[in-house]
Amino acid sequence: MDTGSLVLVYTGNGKGKTTAALGLALRQIGWDRRVLVIQFMKGKGNVYGERMAAERFLPLLEIEQHGRDEFVNLSNPAELDAELARKALERAEEAMESGEYGMVVLDEVNVAMATGMIDPKEVLALLDKRHKNTDVVLTGRYCPKEIEDRADMVSEVREVKHHFRRGIPAKKGIEY
Repeated sequence: MDTGSLVLVYTGNGKGKTTAALGLALRQIGWDRRVLVIQFMKGKGNVYGERMAAERFLPLLEIEQHGRDEFVNLSNPAELDAELARKALERAEEAMESGEYGMVVLDEVNVAMATGMIDPKEVLALLDKRHKNTDVVLTGRYCPKEIEDRADMVSEVREVKHHFRRGIPAKKGIEY
């Protein structure tokens, strides 16, 4: 049975949303399908292990970063942050309609919507335009209700305990 493409969401306050999406990306690659990860609010100047792994070992996995190197002020995003998020959304539309990718991951797009940088209605319209064979994964905290309602699957990652709370800093290979 062909189920068509799916919309999957990983949200919540716990660690592991992007990691879960990358696990799905590996499954796609295992079936010889190309995957595009569009990272909202993450700049090219920042080093992430997943990007380095993709560049060195996974030719079917493309990771694009559409953000500044600095952290986004979530309570008052700069206009530049909103502009970069809109450009990332335009790139997502192009990729999702093309049929070139088995999966497109919109990493941290939920946060971009929750902070007002992107209108959830635009994302819903984009989901309706996706190619019939392109699965879409949306990650990030604060997933809007209308996105959850539209998704085929929603998983909430809940923090129970985190090493940051004990003062342990971000660790290479764990947080980035």
